[in-house]
Amino acid sequence: MAAPSFSTATLTPVLIHLLRGASDLASIAATHAKLLKAGFASTLASSNHLLAAYSRCGAMNRARDLFDGMRHRDVISWTTLMSGYAASGRPREAIALLRVMQFSGVQPNVVTLSTAASACARLADEGLGRQVHARAEVAGCARDAVVATALVDMYGKAGRVEDSRAVFDGMAAPARNAVSWGAMLAVYAQNALGNEAIQLFAELRTNGGGLAPNHFMLSCAVSACAGVARLSIGKCVHGAVLRLGHGNNEVIAVALVDMYSKCGCYEYSRKVFDRIEQPSLIPYTSIIVSAAKYGLGRCALALLGEMVDRGVQPNDVTLLGVMHACSHSGLVDTGLQLLRSMQSKYGLAPCPSHYTCAVDMLGRAGRLDEAFELAKEAQIEGKEPLLLWNSLLSACRTHKRLDLATLAGQRVSEFNQDVAGGLVVMSNAYASAGQTDNAAAVWSSMRRRGIRKDPGCSWIEVKDIPYVFYAGAISCAGARADEVLMLLDELECKMREKGYKGRLGSARVSDGHEDDGDEGKGVMVGVHSEILALGFGLLVVPKGMTIRVMKNLRMCSDCHEAFKFISGIFEREFVVRDLNRFHHFKMGACSCNDYW
Repeated sequence: MAAPSFSTATLTPVLIHLLRGASDLASIAATHAKLLKAGFASTLASSNHLLAAYSRCGAMNRARDLFDGMRHRDVISWTTLMSGYAASGRPREAIALLRVMQFSGVQPNVVTLSTAASACARLADEGLGRQVHARAEVAGCARDAVVATALVDMYGKAGRVEDSRAVFDGMAAPARNAVSWGAMLAVYAQNALGNEAIQLFAELRTNGGGLAPNHFMLSCAVSACAGVARLSIGKCVHGAVLRLGHGNNEVIAVALVDMYSKCGCYEYSRKVFDRIEQPSLIPYTSIIVSAAKYGLGRCALALLGEMVDRGVQPNDVTLLGVMHACSHSGLVDTGLQLLRSMQSKYGLAPCPSHYTCAVDMLGRAGRLDEAFELAKEAQIEGKEPLLLWNSLLSACRTHKRLDLATLAGQRVSEFNQDVAGGLVVMSNAYASAGQTDNAAAVWSSMRRRGIRKDPGCSWIEVKDIPYVFYAGAISCAGARADEVLMLLDELECKMREKGYKGRLGSARVSDGHEDDGDEGKGVMVGVHSEILALGFGLLVVPKGMTIRVMKNLRMCSDCHEAFKFISGIFEREFVVRDLNRFHHFKMGACSCNDYW
């Protein structure tokens, strides 16, 4: 029996169908050859399908050769090649293609312009993005949902949040879909504007036309709450997650683990994690990092062992989290052993962050000579050496090793950016040793170089409202400012009766970790911000509720001691998140065991 014969007209749709389903280069090339043999490879439709297929599998050189050989090109041809370049990590070539298209007589459509805007977003290039925006305005499609959403993302990636919001607000309300709302939420989250993201999420719930937030929006909202430590609102979003049926979504679960951890509720983080049926690498890493913030070294080690037993391979971030946990709980030798065995046990080479953590670990334990030798041996570049030497410098000051502090301070001063904190520590190390001239010289050098230290601040959330306090400034307490000061005066008397040696009042001596005074020489400054926040919290947070204070700098030893005394006097629990970790104060003691 003779084999059935297919006409060219019958064969071509079959080949096109094969192209649409092909994902490997060999099968695409074979189908291309058959189209050439059938004489249909040069038609516009076939060429566009071939372009899409080559682009889909990342064969951009073949796609470009095909494109350049096309006698006729339409907007689909141009857009397909642009999308291929963008998807292959070659956004500049995608933008360059748009410029050439401008002179070809083919007008871009919404897909072309949204693709171009997305390419600019990958580059975080505001200038190119504005050119694409202008093209969209000329074409009359700048307010199209697809184009506008891409522009929102582009401006956000370039750090132009106000421009993102202007594009978002310019969209007609019915045109705002889940993707556009999600894009604007992501812009706020990516630019560390958590409060604005929370406000937008509330706006979605009230003015979103009944649009239910999807898992991406919910994870953005949870992450925003984590960034600004808004526990009460985070709990509300968690409630929405459960009501909308996203309780088993791993992405949201990871965001919740992070949020509860950053808001001082590790026990809630662990509850969320324990409800994940088959946790993968990211949830395990998230809960290990959370444990590290609370100094739960043995817990982090147990989690590492559990994930390995389940066949989940840790990555470098996971192991860094375990090392941080060891550092904050005094498990120095265990942490160092993990550093040395990373390559042989997990196939991971230590990166600069691991060495910085190891130096910090040794420094906290007072093993400064070992820390100094490791710091010298570590072959690291970029900004990591600054973090490493800053860590060592802080430890030298804590353990009163002025000789090593001077050497570490010299290394820190070699950098031009982000050195203010280290230089202030250096100045205070000199001041603690009575070398006031050297301390003054450090501050004089900082002034000459235009280096300023960020002021220390602390904040507390009361009924969904954050109150931010700065050292010596009580105005944030409003009408209750005088009450706060009176309470602190009373507390100081009670604490002295129990053996407290520091001061809470306005004559407080400055500390190296939060110094707003002149010359950094132990001048008299106002009470530290976390004490003010705590005083306000004692007045307004009902008894029985934990008072949670967040701080942007490391908590000083004097304030740490004060919090312990006050927790015993009032028989209340306080949680403080400082730059390094969490402290849970209860009945005159802290969860860190005075090791931080």
